[in-house]
Amino acid sequence: MNSPEAPWMERTLRLLGEEKMERITQAHILVVGLGGVGAYAAELLVRAGVGRLTLVDADVVQPSNLNRQLPALCSTLGRGKAEVMAERLLDINPGLQLTVHPVFLEEAGIPALLEAADYSFVVDAIDTIAPKCALIAEALQRKLPIISSMGAGAKSDVTRVRFADLGQTYHCPLSKAVRQRLKKRGIRRPLPVVFSTEQADRRAIIPTPGERNKHSTCGTISYLPAVFGCYLADYVLRKLH
Repeated sequence: MNSPEAPWMERTLRLLGEEKMERITQAHILVVGLGGVGAYAAELLVRAGVGRLTLVDADVVQPSNLNRQLPALCSTLGRGKAEVMAERLLDINPGLQLTVHPVFLEEAGIPALLEAADYSFVVDAIDTIAPKCALIAEALQRKLPIISSMGAGAKSDVTRVRFADLGQTYHCPLSKAVRQRLKKRGIRRPLPVVFSTEQADRRAIIPTPGERNKHSTCGTISYLPAVFGCYLADYVLRKLH
């Protein structure tokens, strides 16, 4: 099922050609965060033919996820997102080589995670600041290819989604927070990101004191996190070599 000549890959092969498809099927992608953005990125990578995937997420499916998250169904409430996505991805491609870590990513565990395999790319879809910045910093220091998602919350205009270097982002509070933390760590390398130039609707931002590494919750629309996930998958597939 991981051969570029597999029947289900026929249309992708016709579009991309044998050489590119061979690189895709041999790739190993690490996806951290399986919420509204990361789950879509992971599925699109698998449907494009990526042969090996490592998933990291400790969250469980909650009712509030039903408006936007791929693993969220009434039948999956209370189940781990990583478990649900693993079943779904293997149902798409039973030959997928899949590693699942249903854990909350702590900074101390990041070096071991990045040393566990020879990753072709790292996809950061974490929505909490501390582990997000720790993963980015470690990946950049190791010169691992990485693409990072910035904030899709409190926004709704798909035409404002962009690729950029982190330093060129604006109208994105998450981007600002990540820049500041990376600067404190002495990290000044370029970081490709997906972000939206749309101003966040402040009426949709609710403070959430006491939550781990998260100071607010944002209102969301069904399609925008999925668009961010599409951008992440597109970037990875175009950059694989």
